[in-house]
Amino acid sequence: MRSFALSAVLVATLASGGSLWTADQLASPSSSADESKGINVLLAGIDRRTGMSAEEIKRLHVGGKGCDCTDVLMLVHIAEDGRRMTAVSIPRDSYVEFADHAHPRHSGKINGAFAHGGGDLAVRTVEKATGLKIDHYLETDFTGFVNAVDGFGGAKVCTDKPLVDLGSGLNLPAGTRVLDGRRALRYVRARHLSPPGDLGRVRRQQRLLIDMLSRLREEGAFANPAAAAQTALALHRFVRADEDTSVADLARLGSLLGGLKADQTEFVTVPISEFDYRVPEWGSSLLWDTERSAALWEALREDRSIIDDAGIRPSKDVPVEIPPAWIHVRVTDPEVAGALRDNGFVIEDGSGQAGEPRPEGPTVITYDPYWERYAVTLKAAIPGAELRPVDGHGPVFDVAVGSGAASVVKVVHDRSSVEGAPVTGDRLRCGTTE
Repeated sequence: MRSFALSAVLVATLASGGSLWTADQLASPSSSADESKGINVLLAGIDRRTGMSAEEIKRLHVGGKGCDCTDVLMLVHIAEDGRRMTAVSIPRDSYVEFADHAHPRHSGKINGAFAHGGGDLAVRTVEKATGLKIDHYLETDFTGFVNAVDGFGGAKVCTDKPLVDLGSGLNLPAGTRVLDGRRALRYVRARHLSPPGDLGRVRRQQRLLIDMLSRLREEGAFANPAAAAQTALALHRFVRADEDTSVADLARLGSLLGGLKADQTEFVTVPISEFDYRVPEWGSSLLWDTERSAALWEALREDRSIIDDAGIRPSKDVPVEIPPAWIHVRVTDPEVAGALRDNGFVIEDGSGQAGEPRPEGPTVITYDPYWERYAVTLKAAIPGAELRPVDGHGPVFDVAVGSGAASVVKVVHDRSSVEGAPVTGDRLRCGTTE
């Protein structure tokens, strides 16, 4: 009955003959109570295995106990004029206060809101944490995601190095390829890559989303109301929506998104200040950066672009994943050694003496491959240096300063900006660099 009603609404919408939809026509009436502009859509991927056969669980490599929680949360904001989309990934371990529900008021990991009260509580908790009104809510599970990717012709992904994660079953060689739904699920769920955790994972989710949207746009999936309706009907087979979101709404959303080029889309992850906030009963969680996350929500509420927002990008220093204080370095040049020390690196004895000539050639950083992620931080501080991995080199890095320029730039420990800084979609698509 519900399917018939949705189809009837869609047919009636198409019969109106409208060829363009604007954001203010799509937003739900309840959003008028909020001062924010544009449309906010919450996308949720549910970690649920109910109803899956043992064979399907094995095929999708989703063994283990399901938490019946949100494995993925992405807030998509469409500007009031329909000319910009901003997608904000909300890490699943974000520690926030839940919206009011049957339990006494409490805080917890944001992915647990769904387990406590389903999609309704998940939506209200995101609204409470962000101050934004959610106009539409869409959710899917493992099977729905796989079927959606297969139904839309696969997902193109690219990587400059092999990606292997035993936890998700991902084994992806370097290069560009189109993945079926099963392998795409492994790609977006992988958490045990370098860097580990949610930030790299949500960036991969963002990459997959922009490539799928761009390809569907190029193939004409949203070219006109009829095409958008057909795409929406296909999507409706794989997702569940809140009661205020019809197939017609999905078609209108598709029409708006289909009119955007990749450089009119923005992607970001909520800025994080603490990555191992320990809470009884919840374990290790993430704390949002209070000022930067507030600036992000304010920008969306005011319908502004986030790309050049000074509040979201608080520092002009180069962001690095590993704190310089964790890295021990021997340097052949005292001037460079001093600059690195001022930057927070630990300078070991054995560094060069003042006045010694620099050898011809580039500056070279020699290190043990085990410390690859640390080497990236050191190279960020010496942009012109070359990395030279040597097995068995040990935990101390050696910097041989060459005759070429060896300027040291200021770096800041800011993991949020390493993997989750604001970026336009054209820089995330395959064939481009971030």
